Amino acid sequence: MQISSMLPAQNLHLFEAKRASFRCRGSPLNPVTKPTTSFQSLKSVSSTEVTRLHLSNLEKLLQKQSQPHELDPQPVQKDTDAGSSENKGRGLLEGLNLDRIWPEMKATEEMSPRHLKILQRLLSKTAEYSPRNNLSSRWREYHGSNDWAGLLDPLDENLRREVVRYGEFVQAAYQSFHSDPATSAEKAPSPHHVALPDRSYRVTKSLYATSSVGLPKWVDDVAPDLGWMTQRTSWVGYVAVCEDRREIQRMGRRDIVIALRGTATCLEWAENMRDLLVQMPGDHDPTQLQPKVQCGFLSLYKTRGAHVPSLAESVVEEVQRLMELYKGETLSITVTGHSLGAALSLLVADELSTCGPDMPPVAVFSFGGPRVGNRGFANSINDKNVKVLRIVNSQDVITKVPGMFVSEGLDQKLRNTTAVAGVLDVLDNNMPWAYSHVGTELRVDTKMSPYLKPNADVACCHDLEAYLHLVDGFLASNCPFRANAKRSLVRLMNEQRSNVKKLYTSKAKALTLKVERGGMGMAMSSCLPSPS
Repeated sequence: MQISSMLPAQNLHLFEAKRASFRCRGSPLNPVTKPTTSFQSLKSVSSTEVTRLHLSNLEKLLQKQSQPHELDPQPVQKDTDAGSSENKGRGLLEGLNLDRIWPEMKATEEMSPRHLKILQRLLSKTAEYSPRNNLSSRWREYHGSNDWAGLLDPLDENLRREVVRYGEFVQAAYQSFHSDPATSAEKAPSPHHVALPDRSYRVTKSLYATSSVGLPKWVDDVAPDLGWMTQRTSWVGYVAVCEDRREIQRMGRRDIVIALRGTATCLEWAENMRDLLVQMPGDHDPTQLQPKVQCGFLSLYKTRGAHVPSLAESVVEEVQRLMELYKGETLSITVTGHSLGAALSLLVADELSTCGPDMPPVAVFSFGGPRVGNRGFANSINDKNVKVLRIVNSQDVITKVPGMFVSEGLDQKLRNTTAVAGVLDVLDNNMPWAYSHVGTELRVDTKMSPYLKPNADVACCHDLEAYLHLVDGFLASNCPFRANAKRSLVRLMNEQRSNVKKLYTSKAKALTLKVERGGMGMAMSSCLPSPS
């Protein structure tokens, strides 16, 4: 039905009567849009023509189902600059003129729909991952066959996803332990339930670490309620194997994962402090630098519990069982851990590499790991073709201990000097704190994150979720945090709120925006201003 047919001709004089008071103004819902025609240009036109023109425009608008900001008296000219990206996303929210509601904020930029969509995704509790690309043709390269050459700086997208994925295996170990930390001293423990982040894997073995030392009896008298904090044997991780055929095809092999958590109990902390280097068990070439490792780490790895085997025995036994079960298939072994778990990962990988005649490739992905042994141990790892990728935060002090506070780069420069190299070799053989890092380094930095405070505390710089946040945003050493980071900020906000910039913590609860469009609600709860 035409709009003009709804108005009798005799009523057309009403528009002429109000002509003197009529002014063509921009819509208050869209202050940035200017009308394209003024009333002055219509003076010479007859009243009937003016009326018909306005009715025609009104009819077009009603038939179009336009957005609220488009309700101007005159048709709005479209921006024909196809190369301009600044105007994209400036729709309804910009038209609402939010700088009047929140004057301290830049409404057109920080509150644009584009940024709100990004922040809604980052603050969503639903994890979003980078695409799972097919790795079958290059899986050995991503597993470290070439020491990740050419993949780290800039960081390869597929490798980034693999690093974050293995870090989440360690997070699952933390969550499983803290949900049930106590271990019975009278009987063998029951299997731990582990909620794996990747459902294509299945847990096949629980792993336990036992301290060779115990707390004195007076500790129980002074603090009898410490409970599991003083137990000698604790659940430390698990073995899992990929069983999904499509995932095996995508990765190019069946992957066996050993995931180990970091320090949790009092006795584990006590073992961390036993930082003297001791000889690695086994036969070694007397003409070479003897491999030595930290006393406490070796103790946790080799000591048997009252009702459980040692960590070393459990891992070797389970991996050998899985190798026999999947004999004839292409396999890989990936050991991953954080903090203490990163240190134990090196000991696990060192032993697994020689526990059978046809061992699959062994790789370690460690997060925030301390130094574990001397240069002889590092040489032994390399000789056994164990590939190690150390993810290191520049602000994390744990990665600089134990041993002398000398950077790996300076140490390498000194060893390239003939006069100094001989002295350092003598120190390696005789000093009880001559530690050395192992493997290839992927270095991230807390200061690169637009969300974290640059002076974040030690706990934040060592936190595993902070590590995964930094890896997810890392592009290259000379690039800022990537704008299309995928990882949710919810866990980072929950665990490190005091180290998140005040801008984000203050707006997280204060800002709730709901826009209804076409009868459908688009709720954005607890959105934060975009860092970009």
